[in-house]
Amino acid sequence: MTLVQLRHFIALAESGSFRRSAQALFITQPALSRSIQSLEDELGQPLFDRVGWRSELTPFGHEVLTHARKLAAEAKDLKDMAQRLSRGLVGSLRVGLGSGPGAILTVPVLQHMATHHPGVHVEVSRGPTHQLEQDLRARRLDALVVDSRSIMPTPDFQVEPLAEMRGAFLCRPGHPLTRKRKGVTFDDLRGYPMASTPLSDEIARLLLERYGPQAHLEDIITLRCEDIGPLVAVVRQSTAVLLAVRQSAPDLVELDVRPALAATARFAMVTLAGRSEPPLLPMVRQLATQLLQD
Repeated sequence: MTLVQLRHFIALAESGSFRRSAQALFITQPALSRSIQSLEDELGQPLFDRVGWRSELTPFGHEVLTHARKLAAEAKDLKDMAQRLSRGLVGSLRVGLGSGPGAILTVPVLQHMATHHPGVHVEVSRGPTHQLEQDLRARRLDALVVDSRSIMPTPDFQVEPLAEMRGAFLCRPGHPLTRKRKGVTFDDLRGYPMASTPLSDEIARLLLERYGPQAHLEDIITLRCEDIGPLVAVVRQSTAVLLAVRQSAPDLVELDVRPALAATARFAMVTLAGRSEPPLLPMVRQLATQLLQD
Protein backbone atom coordinates (compact mmCIF):
# COMPACT_ATOMS: atom_id res chain seq x y z
CA MET A 1 0.00 0.00 0.00
CA THR A 2 1.05 3.60 -0.49
CA LEU A 3 0.37 6.92 1.19
CA VAL A 4 -1.50 7.95 -1.94
CA GLN A 5 -3.87 4.99 -1.54
CA LEU A 6 -4.39 5.85 2.12
CA ARG A 7 -5.19 9.46 1.23
CA HIS A 8 -7.68 8.24 -1.38
CA PHE A 9 -9.27 5.97 1.23
CA ILE A 10 -9.52 8.80 3.81
CA ALA A 11 -11.08 11.16 1.25
CA LEU A 12 -13.72 8.60 0.25
CA ALA A 13 -14.46 7.72 3.87
CA GLU A 14 -15.08 11.38 4.67
CA SER A 15 -17.24 12.19 1.62
CA GLY A 16 -18.95 8.85 1.00
CA SER A 17 -18.97 9.67 -2.72
CA PHE A 18 -16.60 8.50 -5.42
CA ARG A 19 -17.57 11.47 -7.58
CA ARG A 20 -16.94 14.14 -4.94
CA SER A 21 -13.78 12.45 -3.70
CA ALA A 22 -12.36 12.16 -7.22
CA GLN A 23 -13.05 15.85 -7.83
CA ALA A 24 -11.41 16.86 -4.54
CA LEU A 25 -8.38 14.70 -5.33
CA PHE A 26 -8.18 15.92 -8.96
CA ILE A 27 -8.29 12.39 -10.36
CA THR A 28 -10.89 10.48 -12.38
CA GLN A 29 -13.51 8.23 -10.76
CA PRO A 30 -12.11 5.09 -12.44
CA ALA A 31 -8.63 5.93 -11.10
CA LEU A 32 -10.02 6.36 -7.58
CA SER A 33 -12.01 3.13 -7.89
CA ARG A 34 -8.88 1.21 -8.94
CA SER A 35 -6.89 2.70 -6.04
CA ILE A 36 -9.52 1.66 -3.46
CA GLN A 37 -9.91 -1.79 -5.02
CA SER A 38 -6.14 -2.34 -4.95
CA LEU A 39 -6.03 -1.36 -1.26
CA GLU A 40 -8.90 -3.70 -0.43
CA ASP A 41 -7.18 -6.53 -2.32
CA GLU A 42 -3.98 -5.98 -0.37
CA LEU A 43 -5.75 -5.83 3.01
CA GLY A 44 -7.90 -8.83 2.14
CA GLN A 45 -11.24 -7.35 3.18
CA PRO A 46 -13.70 -4.78 1.82
CA LEU A 47 -13.40 -1.28 3.21
CA PHE A 48 -16.74 0.03 1.93
CA ASP A 49 -20.26 -1.17 1.44
CA ARG A 50 -21.81 0.33 -1.68
CA VAL A 51 -25.27 1.54 -0.65
CA GLY A 52 -26.92 3.18 -3.67
CA TRP A 53 -24.79 6.15 -4.64
CA ARG A 54 -23.02 6.19 -1.28
CA SER A 55 -20.04 4.29 -0.04
CA GLU A 56 -20.18 3.52 3.66
CA LEU A 57 -17.34 2.16 5.75
CA THR A 58 -17.50 -1.46 6.81
CA PRO A 59 -16.61 -2.27 10.44
CA PHE A 60 -13.17 -3.26 9.15
CA GLY A 61 -13.01 0.04 7.24
CA HIS A 62 -13.65 2.00 10.45
CA GLU A 63 -10.66 0.28 12.08
CA VAL A 64 -8.45 0.94 9.07
CA LEU A 65 -9.49 4.61 8.96
CA THR A 66 -8.08 5.27 12.45
CA HIS A 67 -4.66 3.91 11.46
CA ALA A 68 -4.73 5.54 8.02
CA ARG A 69 -5.35 8.98 9.51
CA LYS A 70 -2.49 8.48 11.94
CA LEU A 71 -0.10 7.40 9.18
CA ALA A 72 -1.12 10.30 6.94
CA ALA A 73 -0.65 12.78 9.79
CA GLU A 74 2.79 11.37 10.61
CA ALA A 75 3.77 11.57 6.94
CA LYS A 76 2.73 15.23 6.88
CA ASP A 77 4.70 15.90 10.06
CA LEU A 78 7.73 14.25 8.46
CA LYS A 79 7.40 16.41 5.36
CA ASP A 80 7.00 19.56 7.47
CA MET A 81 10.07 18.64 9.51
CA ALA A 82 12.10 18.09 6.33
CA GLN A 83 11.09 21.53 5.10
CA ARG A 84 12.07 23.13 8.43
CA LEU A 85 15.40 21.31 8.30
CA SER A 86 16.07 22.55 4.76
CA ARG A 87 15.37 26.12 5.88
CA GLY A 88 17.61 25.80 8.94
CA LEU A 89 14.77 26.20 11.44
CA VAL A 90 15.43 22.95 13.33
CA GLY A 91 18.09 20.24 13.43
CA SER A 92 21.68 20.15 14.60
CA LEU A 93 25.11 21.33 13.50
CA ARG A 94 28.34 19.90 14.93
CA VAL A 95 31.62 21.50 13.87
CA GLY A 96 35.17 20.83 15.02
CA LEU A 97 37.57 23.78 14.94
CA GLY A 98 41.35 23.73 15.07
CA SER A 99 43.16 26.24 17.29
CA GLY A 100 43.51 29.06 14.73
CA PRO A 101 40.03 28.75 13.20
CA GLY A 102 38.60 28.26 16.69
CA ALA A 103 39.95 31.60 17.88
CA ILE A 104 38.48 33.41 14.87
CA LEU A 105 35.26 31.50 14.16
CA THR A 106 33.81 30.19 17.44
CA VAL A 107 32.05 33.36 18.58
CA PRO A 108 30.79 34.43 15.11
CA VAL A 109 29.36 30.95 14.39
CA LEU A 110 27.59 30.71 17.75
CA GLN A 111 26.35 34.29 17.51
CA HIS A 112 25.01 33.76 13.98
CA MET A 113 23.18 30.60 15.01
CA ALA A 114 21.71 32.18 18.14
CA THR A 115 20.46 35.15 16.09
CA HIS A 116 19.27 33.53 12.87
CA HIS A 117 18.65 29.86 13.74
CA PRO A 118 17.61 29.73 17.41
CA GLY A 119 15.85 26.37 16.99
CA VAL A 120 19.01 24.56 15.85
CA HIS A 121 21.22 22.68 18.31
CA VAL A 122 24.82 23.78 17.75
CA GLU A 123 27.97 22.12 19.05
CA VAL A 124 31.45 23.55 18.47
CA SER A 125 34.24 21.17 19.46
CA ARG A 126 37.84 22.18 20.08
CA GLY A 127 40.75 19.86 20.59
CA PRO A 128 43.72 18.09 18.99
CA THR A 129 43.34 17.55 15.27
CA HIS A 130 43.69 13.78 15.59
CA GLN A 131 40.78 13.72 18.06
CA LEU A 132 38.65 15.88 15.78
CA GLU A 133 39.43 13.49 12.91
CA GLN A 134 38.26 10.53 14.99
CA ASP A 135 35.04 12.33 15.89
CA LEU A 136 34.42 13.15 12.22
CA ARG A 137 34.95 9.53 11.18
CA ALA A 138 32.62 8.39 13.96
CA ARG A 139 30.06 10.94 12.72
CA ARG A 140 30.06 12.76 16.02
CA LEU A 141 30.98 15.85 13.97
CA ASP A 142 29.64 17.06 10.62
CA ALA A 143 32.76 18.94 9.52
CA LEU A 144 36.13 20.31 10.63
CA VAL A 145 37.87 23.60 9.94
CA VAL A 146 41.59 22.99 10.54
CA ASP A 147 45.03 23.58 9.08
CA SER A 148 45.03 21.26 6.07
CA ARG A 149 48.70 20.42 6.61
CA SER A 150 47.79 18.73 9.88
CA ILE A 151 45.50 16.28 8.00
CA MET A 152 47.01 13.19 6.41
CA PRO A 153 45.68 12.61 2.86
CA THR A 154 43.07 9.85 3.02
CA PRO A 155 40.30 8.73 0.63
CA ASP A 156 37.54 9.04 3.23
CA PHE A 157 38.13 12.78 3.74
CA GLN A 158 37.08 15.57 1.42
CA VAL A 159 39.36 18.58 1.98
CA GLU A 160 38.14 21.94 0.69
CA PRO A 161 40.68 24.81 0.89
CA LEU A 162 39.26 27.96 2.53
CA ALA A 163 42.07 30.42 3.21
CA GLU A 164 45.81 30.87 3.69
CA MET A 165 46.71 33.09 6.64
CA ARG A 166 50.00 34.60 7.73
CA GLY A 167 51.76 33.52 10.91
CA ALA A 168 53.67 35.92 13.14
CA PHE A 169 55.45 36.43 16.44
CA LEU A 170 53.11 38.48 18.66
CA CYS A 171 53.47 40.24 22.01
CA ARG A 172 51.58 42.69 24.20
CA PRO A 173 51.77 46.44 23.62
CA GLY A 174 54.66 47.90 25.62
CA HIS A 175 56.67 44.66 25.53
CA PRO A 176 60.45 45.30 25.73
CA LEU A 177 60.91 43.83 22.23
CA THR A 178 58.66 46.52 20.73
CA ARG A 179 61.34 49.11 21.55
CA LYS A 180 63.92 47.57 19.22
CA ARG A 181 64.20 49.97 16.30
CA LYS A 182 66.29 47.78 14.00
CA GLY A 183 64.12 44.71 14.19
CA VAL A 184 64.10 41.65 16.42
CA THR A 185 66.48 38.73 16.01
CA PHE A 186 65.65 35.18 16.90
CA ASP A 187 68.18 35.41 19.73
CA ASP A 188 66.12 38.32 21.10
CA LEU A 189 63.00 36.13 21.02
CA ARG A 190 64.71 33.36 22.93
CA GLY A 191 65.12 35.66 25.89
CA TYR A 192 61.38 35.38 26.59
CA PRO A 193 58.87 32.56 27.09
CA MET A 194 57.33 31.50 23.78
CA ALA A 195 53.75 30.24 23.48
CA SER A 196 52.09 28.26 20.71
CA THR A 197 49.45 25.71 19.88
CA PRO A 198 50.77 22.42 18.45
CA LEU A 199 52.39 23.20 15.08
CA SER A 200 52.63 21.13 11.90
CA ASP A 201 55.84 19.41 10.82
CA GLU A 202 56.04 21.83 7.90
CA ILE A 203 56.17 24.83 10.24
CA ALA A 204 58.78 23.04 12.34
CA ARG A 205 60.97 22.55 9.25
CA LEU A 206 60.47 26.15 8.17
CA LEU A 207 61.59 27.47 11.57
CA LEU A 208 64.78 25.41 11.36
CA GLU A 209 65.45 26.69 7.83
CA ARG A 210 64.91 30.33 8.85
CA TYR A 211 66.63 30.42 12.22
CA GLY A 212 68.85 27.35 12.44
CA PRO A 213 69.11 24.53 15.00
CA GLN A 214 68.29 26.91 17.85
CA ALA A 215 64.71 27.09 16.52
CA HIS A 216 63.80 23.49 17.26
CA LEU A 217 60.20 23.47 18.52
CA GLU A 218 60.93 21.30 21.53
CA ASP A 219 63.47 23.88 22.72
CA ILE A 220 61.76 27.18 21.97
CA ILE A 221 58.09 26.53 22.84
CA THR A 222 57.77 26.75 26.60
CA LEU A 223 53.98 27.36 26.78
CA ARG A 224 51.85 25.00 24.73
CA CYS A 225 48.05 24.62 24.67
CA GLU A 226 45.52 23.19 22.22
CA ASP A 227 43.26 26.20 22.80
CA ILE A 228 44.84 29.46 21.71
CA GLY A 229 42.55 31.57 23.90
CA PRO A 230 44.42 30.96 27.18
CA LEU A 231 47.74 31.56 25.44
CA VAL A 232 46.57 34.94 24.14
CA ALA A 233 45.38 35.83 27.64
CA VAL A 234 48.80 34.96 29.11
CA VAL A 235 50.67 36.95 26.45
CA ARG A 236 48.49 40.01 27.14
CA GLN A 237 49.55 39.93 30.80
CA SER A 238 53.22 38.88 30.56
CA THR A 239 56.41 39.15 28.51
CA ALA A 240 55.68 35.88 26.70
CA VAL A 241 55.72 35.88 22.89
CA LEU A 242 53.01 34.09 20.89
CA LEU A 243 53.69 32.25 17.63
CA ALA A 244 50.32 32.10 15.88
CA VAL A 245 48.18 33.20 12.97
CA ARG A 246 48.23 36.99 13.04
CA GLN A 247 44.46 37.38 12.94
CA SER A 248 43.92 35.12 15.95
CA ALA A 249 44.94 37.99 18.28
CA PRO A 250 44.39 41.34 16.54
CA ASP A 251 45.07 43.37 19.71
CA LEU A 252 48.61 42.02 20.07
CA VAL A 253 51.64 43.65 18.44
CA GLU A 254 53.37 41.90 15.55
CA LEU A 255 57.13 41.85 16.04
CA ASP A 256 59.44 42.78 13.18
CA VAL A 257 61.51 39.60 13.32
CA ARG A 258 64.48 39.36 10.94
CA PRO A 259 64.67 37.29 8.88
CA ALA A 260 60.89 37.30 8.51
CA LEU A 261 58.99 34.18 9.46
CA ALA A 262 57.15 33.97 6.09
CA ALA A 263 54.97 31.10 7.32
CA THR A 264 51.28 30.58 6.64
CA ALA A 265 48.49 28.35 7.86
CA ARG A 266 46.34 26.76 5.16
CA PHE A 267 42.87 26.37 6.57
CA ALA A 268 40.40 23.97 5.01
CA MET A 269 36.98 22.48 5.63
CA VAL A 270 37.13 18.71 6.04
CA THR A 271 34.06 16.49 5.59
CA LEU A 272 33.50 12.80 5.01
CA ALA A 273 33.68 11.98 1.32
CA GLY A 274 30.37 10.94 -0.19
CA ARG A 275 28.33 12.09 2.80
CA SER A 276 25.48 14.60 2.42
CA GLU A 277 26.21 17.76 4.38
CA PRO A 278 23.81 19.38 6.86
CA PRO A 279 21.71 22.26 5.46
CA LEU A 280 23.52 24.83 7.63
CA LEU A 281 27.07 23.81 6.78
CA PRO A 282 27.22 26.30 3.85
CA MET A 283 26.70 29.04 6.44
CA VAL A 284 29.85 27.92 8.28
CA ARG A 285 31.70 27.80 4.97
CA GLN A 286 30.60 31.34 4.14
CA LEU A 287 31.57 32.71 7.57
CA ALA A 288 34.95 30.99 7.37
CA THR A 289 35.61 32.46 3.94
CA GLN A 290 34.71 35.94 5.18
CA LEU A 291 36.59 35.83 8.48
CA LEU A 292 39.69 33.72 7.77
CA GLN A 293 41.52 36.65 6.20
CA ASP A 294 44.54 38.69 7.21
